[in-house]
Amino acid sequence: MEHIRMPKVENVRLLDRLSSRKATLGTLYLTATHVIFVENGSEARKETWVLHSQISSIEKQATTATGCPLLIRCKNFQVIQLVIPQERDCHDIYISLIRLTRPVKYEELYCFSFNPKLDKEEREQGWKLVDLNEEYNRMGIPNNYWQISDVNRDYGVCDSYPTEVYVPKSATAHIIVGSSKFRSRRRFPALSYYCKDNNASICRSSQPLSGFSARCLEDEQMLQAIRKANPGSDFIYVVDTRPKLNAMANRAAGKGYENEDNYSNIKFQFIGIENIHVMRNSLQKMLEVCELKSPSMSDFLWGLENSGWLKHIKAIMDAGIFIAKAVAEEGVSVLVHCSDGWDRTAQVCSVASLLLDPYYRTMKGFMVLIEKDWVSFGHKFSHRIQERTYSLWAHLWKNRADYLNPLYRPDHSKTQGTLCPQMAPCNFLYKFWSGMYNRFEKGLHPRQSVTDYLMAVKEETQQLEEELEVLGERLANLQKSQLNDNKFKSKHQDQSKNLGLSTSSNSIANTPQEYSNDLKSFPSRSPSQGDEEDSALILTQDNLKSSDPDLSANSDQESGVEDLSCRSPSGGGCLPSEDSGKDSDEAVFLAV
Repeated sequence: MEHIRMPKVENVRLLDRLSSRKATLGTLYLTATHVIFVENGSEARKETWVLHSQISSIEKQATTATGCPLLIRCKNFQVIQLVIPQERDCHDIYISLIRLTRPVKYEELYCFSFNPKLDKEEREQGWKLVDLNEEYNRMGIPNNYWQISDVNRDYGVCDSYPTEVYVPKSATAHIIVGSSKFRSRRRFPALSYYCKDNNASICRSSQPLSGFSARCLEDEQMLQAIRKANPGSDFIYVVDTRPKLNAMANRAAGKGYENEDNYSNIKFQFIGIENIHVMRNSLQKMLEVCELKSPSMSDFLWGLENSGWLKHIKAIMDAGIFIAKAVAEEGVSVLVHCSDGWDRTAQVCSVASLLLDPYYRTMKGFMVLIEKDWVSFGHKFSHRIQERTYSLWAHLWKNRADYLNPLYRPDHSKTQGTLCPQMAPCNFLYKFWSGMYNRFEKGLHPRQSVTDYLMAVKEETQQLEEELEVLGERLANLQKSQLNDNKFKSKHQDQSKNLGLSTSSNSIANTPQEYSNDLKSFPSRSPSQGDEEDSALILTQDNLKSSDPDLSANSDQESGVEDLSCRSPSGGGCLPSEDSGKDSDEAVFLAV
């Protein structure tokens, strides 16, 4: 608190970047951990909290008639522009934030002062959520080729490596220590990922201290041990993520890269990812493009291309895809390093692991990946302390429903197996991620939340799937009903054929004699005795008279059947009357 010159300033305006007219009046508070802006208003007041450690830069601009502007840029791409009425107050806030955002001692970090009001057991829960030994066991380690080594106990060999590392079984402690002395910051090759399907692995290290001609027998033996741990391949890839020019320049400082003449059975590959300083400058240029007020499309695209940001993203993706294909398709082990092996190396190993293993594309798996490739192999671990701060893993896991992808399906074909993005320009495009870099810009369209949109899509998809299921059941019932009808008609036709009748034609006996011969085979039973399947339509004489009065007059009373040959012009069949046309598919008989 002694670094805070001005804890509270009233009548501060928070500007909207896209419209200077939309300024919000409120009060600015400065605490030991946060910058807080509280809007004025009788209703529920909105608060904007910014953590000091999230601030990347502070710029005090020239004083205007309305006040003194203060521009705060955050590491999460949030930009806050404040206008403080008095220049003296603005200067005090500026000096205070400069000191608070650049702590001198690690005890000043917010993580050491944060108190979630949890007991010791609950505080430890976050640290116990991720167990790296369980993760390596999931990969199938240890086995006949890989083992766990405690050569780095008490951080005696490398202060930025974990105390327990996984190394090839044939690598002795003497080889490991000798290799560490030949690597920058003593970061010797260690296992990052193991593919149990083909025994291929991803290892990581720092650059060798080779200079122009130096060599180390133990380091060469270490790489041979990695190769022997994969019986299915007779060589390994050594991937240097730096541009070749940078790696060659490091030779003058006694560092450099592996000489293929000294290391047998290796294939060397440069990737060309720039260092952290170039990356930071590129990001700053890209953010400046995002801060332009009402830029034209040509100006925005020119600024985006000039920043080179998408080119750097593509270089990291290219490296990850190359390693993933080497492991999954070729079955070859890979050793990855950059200069010190904790920035570009961690990026590339993480991307390759995400492409190779679907487990890392889950919530818990992503936590494990960050813990394995970033925290445990992290940099500046010489500043380690015994006290453990509050871990966010338990909080994220408890509230994981807020962070899960609503469209994720564990049984989907794209979810399982290795991802193989097509990197050709005609197949794969890198686009500006406005949802990331402009997510705090309220004036940008569309204003619909991405989460709300995805949830609406998911709900609509569920409704369509339920409707599809109902329609499927209806279709099955209709098909079953049609099948029963076909069986009924087939049985009806078979029985009609047995009676000498055809239900598909309208032909009847042309003469009483013809019908008399057919009638002998007809069963002598009343209509009430017949079943529905084999009974014909029988009309009484009264009904027949009402249908056609001439029919009774021209009937043969002995046979009980009319001679209808005179009614057909062709002599082949009868012409149906208006009433008989309704049932033209059935034969008509007269019961005596």
